[in-house]
Amino acid sequence: MKNRTRKFGLAGIGVLVLSGGIHVAPTSWGKDPDRIAAGSTVLPPALEEKSPSSGGIRPPAVAGLFYPDKKESLAATVSNLFKAGPVVPLENLRALVCPHAGYSYSGPTAAAGYKQVIDRDFRRVIILAASHYAIFEGASLPDVSAYETPLGLVKLSGQAKTLSQKPPFVRRPTCRMQRPEWWRQSPAAAVAESADESPHTWEHSEEVHLPFLQTALRSFEIIPILFGRVDPRKVAEGIAELSDNKTLVVASSDLSHYHSYDAAQQLDRTCVRAIVALDIPAMEQQEACGKLPILALMHLARQKGWQTKLLDCRNSGDTAGDKSRVVGYTSVAFFDSNPVKPAPGSSVSDKPGQVYDAAERKFLMELARKTLTMAVSERVMPSVPKEKTPAKLTETRGCFVTLTKKGQLRGCIGHIFPEEPLYQAIMDNARNAALYDSRFSPVQTSELNDIEIEISVLTTPQPLSFKTPAELLARLRPHTDGVVLKIGNRGATYLPQVWKQLPDKERFLNSLAEKAGCAGEAWKAPSGVEALTYQVEAFHEERKSD
Repeated sequence: MKNRTRKFGLAGIGVLVLSGGIHVAPTSWGKDPDRIAAGSTVLPPALEEKSPSSGGIRPPAVAGLFYPDKKESLAATVSNLFKAGPVVPLENLRALVCPHAGYSYSGPTAAAGYKQVIDRDFRRVIILAASHYAIFEGASLPDVSAYETPLGLVKLSGQAKTLSQKPPFVRRPTCRMQRPEWWRQSPAAAVAESADESPHTWEHSEEVHLPFLQTALRSFEIIPILFGRVDPRKVAEGIAELSDNKTLVVASSDLSHYHSYDAAQQLDRTCVRAIVALDIPAMEQQEACGKLPILALMHLARQKGWQTKLLDCRNSGDTAGDKSRVVGYTSVAFFDSNPVKPAPGSSVSDKPGQVYDAAERKFLMELARKTLTMAVSERVMPSVPKEKTPAKLTETRGCFVTLTKKGQLRGCIGHIFPEEPLYQAIMDNARNAALYDSRFSPVQTSELNDIEIEISVLTTPQPLSFKTPAELLARLRPHTDGVVLKIGNRGATYLPQVWKQLPDKERFLNSLAEKAGCAGEAWKAPSGVEALTYQVEAFHEERKSD
């Protein structure tokens, strides 16, 4: 049977859906990554409209299809998946991105995420998932009391009903729905004979996470949220109050669909880098069936000041499928960065949430030092062949290079927005900070041994929405956000590190306005004021002994 893929604008995003038929034997859970592993089905123009009635327990829809339908077999499968790979020592875990394909395909990647959850004290799990079989407005919450899997029942949190009363969340939405072609083989097939079908009835992207959670956690409740046509920022704002230290948020998504192995690897690496960097504009351009859930989690992470760590990335060609047409998967962990403060003067090292590993940081720091020395001493730049530069460092990124001498600023210049490959930007900004910062005289050769270098790599600045000066103050996050302040045709920025010297929000903005060449309180003007925020990954050399 031939299968074709096409773009379909479900839930406001480009989703690859299968336009050929799906046939899966009841005992062949996850045997075909092009079909059941992705779980996609065509949504034809004429779809039946459903307005589901209230229900009790949502039965499993993909037991025996995506994962084993017998309790003992399922428990053994999850246990074996958990045994592969190490548990990463991570504190303050808050969220995960995990895949939702058949266990024989994405199970190892999902397990890489969920094994970090084992024995943690999460009492509630919010599952953000993309709708594969229904089109509707808003973000849907199921009207049931529990979800069932072969491992038992998982209760819905009472907060689900409360949440459904606030836009953009809905309960029992009117929808246009198409049953998956495997529905007759589903344990939920009996539901199709009643009027109880809803966007959640057949949805695998919520269900497949439950056996992992049931194995990893002792006792928990869930809030499954299925994305229709909805703004992911609004979803993030809606769940922000619920995202406490007893709550785990899971964004359910596979990555690229049905490309060749090599093409998929390239696409998925780009997508994962956007997620890890919390680069929302970049993520909006990526291919992922759960793009909206991921974007909602990224908005939430930016709001909360969370950091990220990549746990796993592979595709179906690495697990159980051929490499001609593959589906990509990743697991990414999100952490509360506020309780963990890096020690002042910390040297290049691995930390949870960083984008660049120790070797990459070392490369950039040595490049900055070499550039500084050559630019000051000889007025020349080092030659760095691109092919000998780590691939991640050739990506276009904004960055700053800061020079200090005996604790005092000696120069700081950078690119707020991505303009050139990172390694080249580091060289340009190291030279410019030393020689062309108009606030200081050029650095002299005699000073080089006393100069310390800090590198800050920026996420892409995002507009900060506010209507009043008070709202602007409320939305700023000291020690987390760098701020770009625009007043009329003038503008300036402060890196997040500046909060250490100016922890008061008003003083911070007053000083930033003055840096832009305006009056200190010009940012309070009723119009003509814009603000953007960004985050940085900052690292610097060890301090030299006297």
